[in-house]
Amino acid sequence: MTSQVTRVLSVASECAPLVKTGGLADVAGALPAALAPLGVEMRTLLPGYPQVIKELKAAQLVAQFHDLFGGSARVLAATAAGLDLLVLDAPHLYDRGAGIYLNEDGLDWSDNAQRFAALSRIASEIANGALTDWQPDVLHCHDWQAGLAPYYLAKSDAANRVRSVITVHNMAFQGLTSVEALEQLEIDETDFTSDGVEYFGKISALKAGLVYADNLTTVSPTYAEELMTPDFGMGLDGVMRARRADLSGILNGIDETIWSPVTDPEIRPYKTPRGKASNKQLLRDEFGLPTSDGPLCVVVSRLTDQKGLDLLLEALPALLERGGQLALLGSGDPALEKAYLAAAEQPNVAVRIGYDEALSHRMMAGGDAILVPSRFEPCGLTQLYGLRYGTLPVVALTGGLADTVIPASPATLARQVATGIQFHPVTAEALTNALGKLCDLYADAKLWAKLQRNAMAHPVGWEHSAQRYATLYSNLTTDPQ
Repeated sequence: MTSQVTRVLSVASECAPLVKTGGLADVAGALPAALAPLGVEMRTLLPGYPQVIKELKAAQLVAQFHDLFGGSARVLAATAAGLDLLVLDAPHLYDRGAGIYLNEDGLDWSDNAQRFAALSRIASEIANGALTDWQPDVLHCHDWQAGLAPYYLAKSDAANRVRSVITVHNMAFQGLTSVEALEQLEIDETDFTSDGVEYFGKISALKAGLVYADNLTTVSPTYAEELMTPDFGMGLDGVMRARRADLSGILNGIDETIWSPVTDPEIRPYKTPRGKASNKQLLRDEFGLPTSDGPLCVVVSRLTDQKGLDLLLEALPALLERGGQLALLGSGDPALEKAYLAAAEQPNVAVRIGYDEALSHRMMAGGDAILVPSRFEPCGLTQLYGLRYGTLPVVALTGGLADTVIPASPATLARQVATGIQFHPVTAEALTNALGKLCDLYADAKLWAKLQRNAMAHPVGWEHSAQRYATLYSNLTTDPQ
């Protein structure tokens, strides 16, 4: 007897390794393979950006649309990077240089609302049978860029057959646009209410998804709780509280074939913490850092206030006084970039502005600790990379950081289960204290090695979370009769 296959259309604006600006892409790229052994057949609907189109091999035309928000479009079925893709080829919306969300001046494309409404509209059309040989049982929509898909689906003939899920990867981005766009976006004006798509006088694509999807998820249990509070809900906490019964937090995982200290081609492989020593020296050499008695701390991050990196600047002198060092890779706020470059004039601080995937692997292997002092963090992936490589996370007590790091305390140290350090509140003073604790732990070589072994043994893959998603899909599609 064969088990029932659940067909899922994952709707995302980015998907690793084809196109990536953040953690959303990693999740969208990892879920299909993680879910396949559990009876889930997932296809991923992506915009046809140039970098996606060029990776398609033997693409098949499976649907055409003569007028999709200002131009003709087609859907191509293909495989790339091991993913089963449906690509929305709409040159008038996606065939552009610069970024997938931002233009050459670093500003949002003026028609982003239409660009991603188109993605949502086509997801609904596929749910309604636009493809002759495949229909999903579930639309799994990611963030505001796919937020209108549950709305369009709810207004369509497939509403009673196809279920929808929306995952909030970051509530801070809501897809806001002017009320004047209602007709152009094919939104009924009667739905522009506080119970519908209206958000402080504007249309919110994310709110549309939160209101009309059958189920809501976010990327960690703690973040799910936080989103129901005014401090974290970004004005949508009331909506989240109203949907409490339909909301769940499912932790992200990481791809352990890509992030593995044993097989990573960018580093000197190691199976135990002892193997980190040579990688640490190589990293110091690469960053031009001298030998030091304190821990080598690494940061791989966007440079923004959300990530708490202004707090780290304040706490940095205390780390350096204890013989600690900092190697940072990131870009973002020009003021923070300038401040970190100024800090790098000190001998035990080194900074690289930009992003380098290979270097990030070497930093995970060579660092003693990874610092993630975020003010809010839906899940976070860098602390998971740190755990995998025995690079102990120092994290704020928020979101997925709270759910993935076992803090060093008298109780956890006595039970020998601690994997890192947490601090609260998210202030420079609390971070300074956490860095002092880090230096104290590092000074005890035997204890430090035990913490590293704990970290490397901590589960960070997709196995448990994939099972939760598969169960969610199954529950949504089970006939109550």
